[in-house]
Amino acid sequence: MNKVTVDDSFWELFPDAQVNILYVDGIDNHDSEKNLAERKKLLSEATKEADKFLTNETFRLNPVIDQWRKAYQQFKKKKGARSSVEALLKRANQGRKFEPIDPLVDVYNSISLSYGVPVGMEDRDHIVGDMHLGQVDGGQAFQPVGADEDEPTLPGEVCYYDEKGAVCRCLNWRDGQRTMLTPDSKNVVAVIESVNEEQTKRANEAMEELSKLITKYFGVKPSQVFHLTKDNPDAVVPKN
Repeated sequence: MNKVTVDDSFWELFPDAQVNILYVDGIDNHDSEKNLAERKKLLSEATKEADKFLTNETFRLNPVIDQWRKAYQQFKKKKGARSSVEALLKRANQGRKFEPIDPLVDVYNSISLSYGVPVGMEDRDHIVGDMHLGQVDGGQAFQPVGADEDEPTLPGEVCYYDEKGAVCRCLNWRDGQRTMLTPDSKNVVAVIESVNEEQTKRANEAMEELSKLITKYFGVKPSQVFHLTKDNPDAVVPKN
């Protein structure tokens, strides 16, 4: 994988959007006694931070939820598909506790809850060719995390994809097994999408904080943060 490219078809739907990209090399994503305790604390604090995005008793009327639901109405999607941030905020709204899953997943979920933005992360070593974000013709191979069968993309769907198929369907909704993070993941790419100015401000703050947390918990320094727009749609992986 040499770069992430956001296709023209994405900007046609969301001309004011921004996609933030961060590359990280040399991660050790295995559990340990120490980082397990730290991750529990991180998720607990992030759940409390999420309250500021849940001020309306009617869940769907909270601005973060409403904005992303309207964004998802702009393209063909699988029935029930929602932004990943909605799923996290819904659990927080229901008073459910977040248990640790995986070191990197826990760190980026804490960022998503704290800043009210969708955050995704993929194993770059399993991406074939470059990764794109855009509308697809449909039929891209995709086996969701936890599923036994292929669930190919729909015509007109917006997704992340590479030469082998879809990487993450319906923007930042569902990861595929092929590129998902595992304990053995070492080289990753993180993404945060925003579709308006207010979201972009939070997304920029979120990605900077994610970079700091990765250095703190994993002892590696991520790349610069790339801010992709319709006039600057590519983020090339830095060469060491």
